[in-house]
Amino acid sequence: MAGPRLAVPRLADVSREQFTQHLYPQRKPLVLEGVDLGPCTSKWTVDYLSLVGGTKEVKIHVAAVPQMDFISKNFAYRTLPFNKLVQRAAEEKHKEFFISEDEKYYLRSIGEDPRKDIADIRKQFPLLEGDIKFPDFFRKEQFFSSVFRISSPGLQLWTHYDIMDNFLIQVTGKKRVVLFSPRDAQYLYLSGTKSEVLNIDKPDLAKYPLFSKARRYECSLEAGDVLFIPALWFHNIISEEFGVGVNVFWKHLPSECYDKTDTYGNKDLVAAARAAQILDRALKTLGELPEEYRDFYARRMVLHIQDKAYSKNFE
Repeated sequence: MAGPRLAVPRLADVSREQFTQHLYPQRKPLVLEGVDLGPCTSKWTVDYLSLVGGTKEVKIHVAAVPQMDFISKNFAYRTLPFNKLVQRAAEEKHKEFFISEDEKYYLRSIGEDPRKDIADIRKQFPLLEGDIKFPDFFRKEQFFSSVFRISSPGLQLWTHYDIMDNFLIQVTGKKRVVLFSPRDAQYLYLSGTKSEVLNIDKPDLAKYPLFSKARRYECSLEAGDVLFIPALWFHNIISEEFGVGVNVFWKHLPSECYDKTDTYGNKDLVAAARAAQILDRALKTLGELPEEYRDFYARRMVLHIQDKAYSKNFE
Protein backbone atom coordinates (compact mmCIF):
# COMPACT_ATOMS: atom_id res chain seq x y z
CA MET A 1 0.00 0.00 0.00
CA ALA A 2 1.10 3.57 -0.61
CA GLY A 3 2.07 5.97 2.14
CA PRO A 4 -0.19 8.33 4.08
CA ARG A 5 -3.71 8.84 2.70
CA LEU A 6 -5.00 12.37 2.52
CA ALA A 7 -8.45 13.49 1.43
CA VAL A 8 -8.64 16.03 -1.38
CA PRO A 9 -10.52 19.07 0.03
CA ARG A 10 -14.06 19.73 -1.22
CA LEU A 11 -15.56 23.22 -1.47
CA ALA A 12 -19.03 24.25 -2.60
CA ASP A 13 -20.15 27.36 -4.48
CA VAL A 14 -16.66 28.74 -5.05
CA SER A 15 -16.58 32.04 -6.92
CA ARG A 16 -14.21 32.84 -9.76
CA GLU A 17 -12.49 35.43 -7.56
CA GLN A 18 -12.11 33.02 -4.64
CA PHE A 19 -10.64 30.35 -6.91
CA THR A 20 -8.24 32.55 -8.88
CA GLN A 21 -6.99 34.68 -5.99
CA HIS A 22 -6.93 32.27 -3.05
CA LEU A 23 -7.21 28.62 -4.11
CA TYR A 24 -5.47 28.41 -7.49
CA PRO A 25 -2.15 29.86 -6.24
CA GLN A 26 -1.85 26.99 -3.73
CA ARG A 27 -1.29 24.57 -6.66
CA LYS A 28 -3.04 21.68 -4.91
CA PRO A 29 -5.94 19.43 -6.01
CA LEU A 30 -9.42 20.54 -5.07
CA VAL A 31 -12.95 19.23 -5.68
CA LEU A 32 -15.41 21.98 -6.57
CA GLU A 33 -19.11 21.37 -5.92
CA GLY A 34 -22.04 23.36 -7.23
CA VAL A 35 -20.33 24.66 -10.38
CA ASP A 36 -22.82 25.64 -13.11
CA LEU A 37 -22.12 23.06 -15.82
CA GLY A 38 -25.34 23.46 -17.78
CA PRO A 39 -27.88 20.67 -18.35
CA CYS A 40 -25.32 17.99 -19.33
CA THR A 41 -25.38 16.25 -15.93
CA SER A 42 -29.03 15.31 -16.42
CA LYS A 43 -29.26 15.19 -20.24
CA TRP A 44 -26.26 13.03 -21.12
CA THR A 45 -27.90 9.63 -20.77
CA VAL A 46 -26.89 6.64 -22.89
CA ASP A 47 -29.91 7.11 -25.16
CA TYR A 48 -29.40 10.87 -25.56
CA LEU A 49 -25.65 10.59 -26.29
CA SER A 50 -26.29 7.78 -28.77
CA LEU A 51 -28.86 9.90 -30.59
CA VAL A 52 -27.07 13.26 -30.57
CA GLY A 53 -23.50 11.93 -30.90
CA GLY A 54 -24.55 9.98 -33.95
CA THR A 55 -22.49 7.57 -36.02
CA LYS A 56 -19.29 9.60 -36.12
CA GLU A 57 -16.35 7.16 -36.07
CA VAL A 58 -14.14 7.41 -32.96
CA LYS A 59 -10.85 5.73 -32.11
CA ILE A 60 -10.99 3.88 -28.79
CA HIS A 61 -8.90 1.75 -26.44
CA VAL A 62 -10.21 -1.80 -25.94
CA ALA A 63 -8.81 -3.85 -23.05
CA ALA A 64 -9.44 -7.43 -21.91
CA VAL A 65 -8.62 -6.43 -18.32
CA PRO A 66 -9.81 -3.42 -16.29
CA GLN A 67 -6.31 -2.20 -15.35
CA MET A 68 -4.93 -0.48 -18.44
CA ASP A 69 -1.17 -0.19 -18.90
CA PHE A 70 0.14 2.38 -21.38
CA ILE A 71 3.76 1.20 -20.96
CA SER A 72 3.19 -2.43 -22.00
CA LYS A 73 0.18 -1.47 -24.17
CA ASN A 74 -2.14 -4.18 -22.84
CA PHE A 75 -4.97 -2.85 -25.01
CA ALA A 76 -5.86 -2.55 -28.67
CA TYR A 77 -6.90 0.48 -30.69
CA ARG A 78 -10.17 0.00 -32.49
CA THR A 79 -12.78 2.18 -34.22
CA LEU A 80 -16.51 2.30 -33.51
CA PRO A 81 -19.37 4.64 -34.36
CA PHE A 82 -19.86 6.96 -31.39
CA ASN A 83 -23.37 5.69 -30.65
CA LYS A 84 -22.15 2.07 -30.62
CA LEU A 85 -19.30 2.97 -28.28
CA VAL A 86 -21.68 4.61 -25.77
CA GLN A 87 -24.00 1.61 -25.82
CA ARG A 88 -21.21 -0.94 -25.44
CA ALA A 89 -19.38 1.01 -22.72
CA ALA A 90 -22.57 1.06 -20.65
CA GLU A 91 -22.85 -2.75 -20.80
CA GLU A 92 -21.24 -5.26 -18.45
CA LYS A 93 -21.34 -8.05 -21.05
CA HIS A 94 -21.27 -7.62 -24.82
CA LYS A 95 -23.01 -9.57 -27.56
CA GLU A 96 -20.68 -7.89 -30.04
CA PHE A 97 -17.03 -7.49 -29.06
CA PHE A 98 -13.44 -7.32 -30.33
CA ILE A 99 -11.55 -9.39 -27.73
CA SER A 100 -13.93 -10.80 -25.11
CA GLU A 101 -17.52 -10.41 -23.94
CA ASP A 102 -16.41 -8.49 -20.83
CA GLU A 103 -13.87 -6.22 -22.54
CA LYS A 104 -13.52 -2.61 -21.38
CA TYR A 105 -13.77 0.54 -23.52
CA TYR A 106 -12.12 3.90 -23.14
CA LEU A 107 -12.53 6.97 -25.33
CA ARG A 108 -10.18 9.91 -25.17
CA SER A 109 -11.46 12.23 -27.88
CA ILE A 110 -8.95 13.67 -30.34
CA GLY A 111 -8.88 16.35 -33.02
CA GLU A 112 -9.89 15.66 -36.61
CA ASP A 113 -6.20 15.37 -37.51
CA PRO A 114 -4.45 14.46 -34.22
CA ARG A 115 -1.10 15.64 -35.58
CA LYS A 116 -2.44 19.16 -36.11
CA ASP A 117 -5.73 19.57 -34.25
CA ILE A 118 -6.39 19.63 -30.52
CA ALA A 119 -9.39 17.92 -28.96
CA ASP A 120 -12.33 20.27 -28.41
CA ILE A 121 -15.76 18.73 -27.89
CA ARG A 122 -17.31 21.95 -29.18
CA LYS A 123 -15.77 21.20 -32.59
CA GLN A 124 -15.84 17.39 -32.65
CA PHE A 125 -19.32 17.08 -31.10
CA PRO A 126 -21.01 20.41 -31.92
CA LEU A 127 -24.54 19.16 -31.12
CA LEU A 128 -23.47 18.64 -27.49
CA GLU A 129 -21.86 22.08 -27.10
CA GLY A 130 -25.00 23.78 -25.86
CA ASP A 131 -25.42 21.25 -23.04
CA ILE A 132 -22.19 21.97 -21.15
CA LYS A 133 -20.63 25.06 -19.63
CA PHE A 134 -16.93 25.06 -18.79
CA PRO A 135 -15.97 26.53 -15.40
CA ASP A 136 -15.20 30.21 -15.95
CA PHE A 137 -12.11 30.15 -13.74
CA PHE A 138 -9.38 31.00 -16.24
CA ARG A 139 -8.94 33.47 -19.10
CA LYS A 140 -10.35 32.39 -22.47
CA GLU A 141 -7.00 32.90 -24.18
CA GLN A 142 -5.45 30.32 -21.83
CA PHE A 143 -7.75 27.54 -23.09
CA PHE A 144 -5.93 24.63 -24.69
CA SER A 145 -8.32 21.69 -25.13
CA SER A 146 -11.51 20.00 -23.99
CA VAL A 147 -11.36 16.21 -24.02
CA PHE A 148 -14.42 13.96 -24.05
CA ARG A 149 -13.85 10.78 -21.98
CA ILE A 150 -16.10 7.75 -21.81
CA SER A 151 -15.20 4.73 -19.68
CA SER A 152 -16.62 1.28 -19.04
CA PRO A 153 -17.44 0.37 -15.43
CA GLY A 154 -14.34 -0.77 -13.53
CA LEU A 155 -11.84 0.68 -16.00
CA GLN A 156 -8.64 1.96 -14.37
CA LEU A 157 -6.32 4.39 -16.14
CA TRP A 158 -2.59 4.32 -15.48
CA THR A 159 -0.94 6.86 -13.17
CA HIS A 160 0.42 9.79 -15.17
CA TYR A 161 0.95 13.54 -15.10
CA ASP A 162 -0.02 16.30 -17.53
CA ILE A 163 1.93 19.48 -18.14
CA MET A 164 -1.12 21.76 -18.13
CA ASP A 165 -3.68 22.65 -15.49
CA ASN A 166 -6.87 20.65 -15.79
CA PHE A 167 -10.49 20.59 -14.68
CA LEU A 168 -11.85 17.03 -14.68
CA ILE A 169 -15.61 17.51 -14.99
CA GLN A 170 -17.57 14.43 -13.92
CA VAL A 171 -20.71 14.77 -16.03
CA THR A 172 -22.34 11.40 -15.25
CA GLY A 173 -21.31 8.34 -13.24
CA LYS A 174 -18.76 7.99 -10.47
CA LYS A 175 -14.98 7.95 -10.41
CA ARG A 176 -12.35 7.39 -7.76
CA VAL A 177 -9.26 9.51 -8.26
CA VAL A 178 -5.94 9.00 -6.51
CA LEU A 179 -3.30 11.71 -6.86
CA PHE A 180 0.36 12.02 -5.95
CA SER A 181 2.35 15.20 -5.49
CA PRO A 182 5.08 16.12 -7.99
CA ARG A 183 7.44 16.01 -5.02
CA ASP A 184 6.89 12.27 -4.79
CA ALA A 185 7.99 11.58 -8.36
CA GLN A 186 11.07 9.73 -7.09
CA TYR A 187 8.80 7.09 -5.48
CA LEU A 188 6.61 6.38 -8.51
CA TYR A 189 9.02 4.50 -10.81
CA LEU A 190 8.46 6.67 -13.85
CA SER A 191 8.69 5.71 -17.48
CA GLY A 192 8.28 9.02 -19.27
CA THR A 193 5.13 10.69 -17.90
CA LYS A 194 3.72 7.41 -16.53
CA SER A 195 4.25 5.27 -13.43
CA GLU A 196 5.18 1.60 -13.78
CA VAL A 197 3.17 0.80 -10.63
CA LEU A 198 -0.18 -0.35 -12.01
CA ASN A 199 -1.80 -1.76 -8.90
CA ILE A 200 -1.66 1.24 -6.58
CA ASP A 201 -3.92 -0.41 -3.99
CA LYS A 202 -1.85 -3.58 -3.67
CA PRO A 203 1.55 -2.67 -5.11
CA ASP A 204 4.37 -5.18 -5.44
CA LEU A 205 6.66 -3.63 -2.81
CA ALA A 206 9.36 -6.20 -3.48
CA LYS A 207 9.58 -4.76 -6.99
CA TYR A 208 8.66 -1.15 -6.08
CA PRO A 209 9.83 -0.65 -2.47
CA LEU A 210 9.95 3.17 -2.60
CA PHE A 211 6.27 3.36 -3.59
CA SER A 212 5.31 2.98 0.07
CA LYS A 213 6.74 6.47 0.70
CA ALA A 214 4.41 8.21 -1.76
CA ARG A 215 1.71 10.36 -0.16
CA ARG A 216 -1.68 9.48 -1.58
CA TYR A 217 -4.44 12.05 -2.08
CA GLU A 218 -7.85 10.59 -2.79
CA CYS A 219 -11.36 11.72 -3.74
CA SER A 220 -14.61 10.37 -5.15
CA LEU A 221 -16.33 12.24 -7.96
CA GLU A 222 -20.05 12.14 -8.67
CA ALA A 223 -22.10 13.82 -11.37
CA GLY A 224 -21.56 17.57 -11.21
CA ASP A 225 -18.25 17.47 -9.34
CA VAL A 226 -15.22 19.24 -10.83
CA LEU A 227 -11.71 18.18 -9.80
CA PHE A 228 -8.91 20.72 -10.24
CA ILE A 229 -5.70 18.85 -11.09
CA PRO A 230 -2.71 21.20 -11.17
CA ALA A 231 -0.03 20.57 -13.79
CA LEU A 232 2.49 17.87 -12.82
CA TRP A 233 0.24 16.21 -10.23
CA PHE A 234 0.08 12.47 -10.91
CA HIS A 235 -3.40 10.96 -11.10
CA ASN A 236 -4.86 7.47 -11.32
CA ILE A 237 -8.55 7.13 -12.20
CA ILE A 238 -11.03 4.30 -11.70
CA SER A 239 -14.49 4.51 -13.25
CA GLU A 240 -16.66 2.95 -10.56
CA GLU A 241 -19.60 2.90 -12.97
CA PHE A 242 -20.24 3.84 -16.57
CA GLY A 243 -19.71 7.54 -16.91
CA VAL A 244 -18.88 10.51 -19.06
CA GLY A 245 -16.27 13.10 -18.19
CA VAL A 246 -14.80 16.16 -19.84
CA ASN A 247 -11.29 17.43 -19.17
CA VAL A 248 -10.62 21.10 -19.80
CA PHE A 249 -6.91 21.95 -20.07
CA TRP A 250 -5.45 25.43 -20.04
CA LYS A 251 -2.02 27.02 -20.18
CA HIS A 252 -0.80 28.15 -16.80
CA LEU A 253 2.45 29.48 -18.29
CA PRO A 254 3.17 31.71 -21.31
CA SER A 255 2.49 29.93 -24.62
CA GLU A 256 6.14 29.93 -25.65
CA CYS A 257 6.91 27.54 -22.76
CA TYR A 258 4.96 24.75 -24.46
CA ASP A 259 5.93 22.58 -27.43
CA LYS A 260 4.07 23.98 -30.45
CA THR A 261 3.75 20.49 -31.99
CA ASP A 262 1.99 19.11 -28.90
CA THR A 263 -1.70 18.54 -29.69
CA TYR A 264 -2.31 16.27 -26.69
CA GLY A 265 -0.89 18.54 -24.00
CA ASN A 266 1.45 15.90 -22.61
CA LYS A 267 4.88 16.78 -23.98
CA ASP A 268 7.27 18.23 -21.41
CA LEU A 269 7.87 21.96 -21.48
CA VAL A 270 10.41 23.16 -24.05
CA ALA A 271 13.00 24.13 -21.41
CA ALA A 272 12.53 20.82 -19.54
CA ALA A 273 12.98 18.78 -22.73
CA ARG A 274 16.10 20.76 -23.60
CA ALA A 275 17.52 20.27 -20.09
CA ALA A 276 16.88 16.52 -20.32
CA GLN A 277 18.83 16.35 -23.58
CA ILE A 278 21.74 18.24 -22.00
CA LEU A 279 21.67 15.86 -19.01
CA ASP A 280 21.71 12.83 -21.31
CA ARG A 281 24.79 14.22 -23.03
CA ALA A 282 26.45 14.86 -19.65
CA LEU A 283 25.74 11.30 -18.51
CA LYS A 284 27.10 9.93 -21.77
CA THR A 285 30.28 11.94 -21.19
CA LEU A 286 30.57 10.53 -17.65
CA GLY A 287 30.41 7.07 -19.23
CA GLU A 288 33.91 7.66 -20.59
CA LEU A 289 35.29 7.48 -17.02
CA PRO A 290 36.22 4.33 -15.06
CA GLU A 291 33.37 3.10 -12.80
CA GLU A 292 34.84 4.47 -9.54
CA TYR A 293 35.19 7.97 -11.00
CA ARG A 294 31.85 7.80 -12.84
CA ASP A 295 30.09 6.91 -9.59
CA PHE A 296 31.79 9.75 -7.68
CA TYR A 297 31.08 12.49 -10.23
CA ALA A 298 27.51 11.29 -10.81
CA ARG A 299 26.86 11.65 -7.07
CA ARG A 300 28.35 15.13 -7.18
CA MET A 301 26.01 16.01 -10.05
CA VAL A 302 23.00 14.80 -8.06
CA LEU A 303 24.04 16.94 -5.08
CA HIS A 304 24.56 19.92 -7.36
CA ILE A 305 21.08 19.54 -8.84
CA GLN A 306 19.55 19.22 -5.37
CA ASP A 307 21.35 22.34 -4.21
CA LYS A 308 20.67 24.52 -7.26
CA ALA A 309 17.39 23.29 -8.74
CA TYR A 310 15.14 21.88 -6.02
CA SER A 311 12.63 24.32 -4.56
CA LYS A 312 12.92 24.74 -0.81
CA ASN A 313 9.38 26.16 -0.57
CA PHE A 314 7.32 23.79 -2.72
CA GLU A 315 5.37 21.29 -0.62
